[in-house]
Amino acid sequence: MVVGGSGVDTVVRVDSLPVPLSDSVGVGPIRESPGHTGGNVALGCRALGLNVTLLDYIGDDWPGHQVRARLAEGGVVFEPLLSPTGTRRAVNLVDPAGRRMSFYDARDPGELRMPRDFYLPHLRRARHIHLSITNFARFLYDDIEALGVPVSTDLHDWDGLDDHHREFALRSDLVFLSTVGARERIASVMREILRDGRARAVIATAGAGGSYLLTRDGSSTPRPIPAAVPPAPVVDSNGAGDAYLCGFLYGHLSGRDLEESARLGALAGAHACTAEGSASLIGPAELVPHQV
Repeated sequence: MVVGGSGVDTVVRVDSLPVPLSDSVGVGPIRESPGHTGGNVALGCRALGLNVTLLDYIGDDWPGHQVRARLAEGGVVFEPLLSPTGTRRAVNLVDPAGRRMSFYDARDPGELRMPRDFYLPHLRRARHIHLSITNFARFLYDDIEALGVPVSTDLHDWDGLDDHHREFALRSDLVFLSTVGARERIASVMREILRDGRARAVIATAGAGGSYLLTRDGSSTPRPIPAAVPPAPVVDSNGAGDAYLCGFLYGHLSGRDLEESARLGALAGAHACTAEGSASLIGPAELVPHQV
């Protein structure tokens, strides 16, 4: 089960990042598509054959209708609540190398909460729960822990300091994040998550630089996991981290060890870079034969 994090991306392809300061910049066709981290994880896990339910708030608006249609097309069971502020949006600038800069419009009011009688029946049926770092998702942790269901989260570019991410970091069993935020401090941040929280493993993705795995029962130095070679030219890195997470969860939930799961994550992430947005979803037949 996935909680939170759906929305619509507007992708603008630019010649370089950062973009030059100018009153007007000519670009290619601007594309809009449903995505965001929760939607991408739900669709990616479903494409790998996992049964997926997504709980989230969306608006009764055109972007919300796009989200509903894309999730239905992908076979995800979507249980939405109506947001008073509309569906989340993001504008992503993408350069020719597939690198991106995202402008994220979260929209959710700080007091937004999911009703307990809405989400609790779904928690009871879940084998694994993935919480997006939407603010309302943090209020599900007490019930998740009481039920004993494993939970994962993605902190994205957390620098190890911002308080919004900390509860997610310390109360999840599997913690994913990017090396972008903490940079040279990433190993220290990974160790702090293990030391202060309940995580079994922390996984830091580094794009073309591969990823790093740190486990509670292993060395205090993160193990490097090499990046996979994309099966086609890189087009767009949007959603690559979400795809990595899906590959990892597929391996983990099918009984593979953490390092093997990380290698499957790397393959799924590389595959996602070969098409725009969430259009390139790897299936199990493509993922599993590449195992070492």
